[in-house]
Amino acid sequence: MRPRIIDRSRDQAFMELALALAAQGAALGEVPVGAVLVQDGQVVGQGFNRPILDSDPSAHAEMVAIREAARMAGNYRLPGSTLYVTLEPCSMCAGLIVHSRVARVVYGALEPKAGVVQSQGQFFEQGFLNHRVLYEGGVLGEACGQMLSAFFKARRGRKASPQD
Repeated sequence: MRPRIIDRSRDQAFMELALALAAQGAALGEVPVGAVLVQDGQVVGQGFNRPILDSDPSAHAEMVAIREAARMAGNYRLPGSTLYVTLEPCSMCAGLIVHSRVARVVYGALEPKAGVVQSQGQFFEQGFLNHRVLYEGGVLGEACGQMLSAFFKARRGRKASPQD
């Protein structure tokens, strides 16, 4: 079996798009996480966290982007696609990634408490999975982490202010 050749030449550009989506979510009061799904070099799905806006606890950025791509493709499977997300995926999103047959995940910042790609449990390495996902973390990780830190710092500041 030949190893897959991975084209990393556009990873930073797609992650910058995911960061711009995360900023849109932050402007609406959502935790700033953005995601972009790419297939054959084209964006086929994108989104930002929107559980508050949609009253939907499953409306994570990854979920929004994958749902959009699946609707557009008319297929629940998205083989050969790469998901760019600003934060390491959680268990719900990692399961979705496997079920939708995303080939590769590229994420920015680590999520030490709930991230399951590298931080907790290494989900994609589990032997019971029927689909293997390639993954890479740290792409624009500092910028992704800074956006999240600034968002939560501002949120803590608002809660501490006497006007609230």
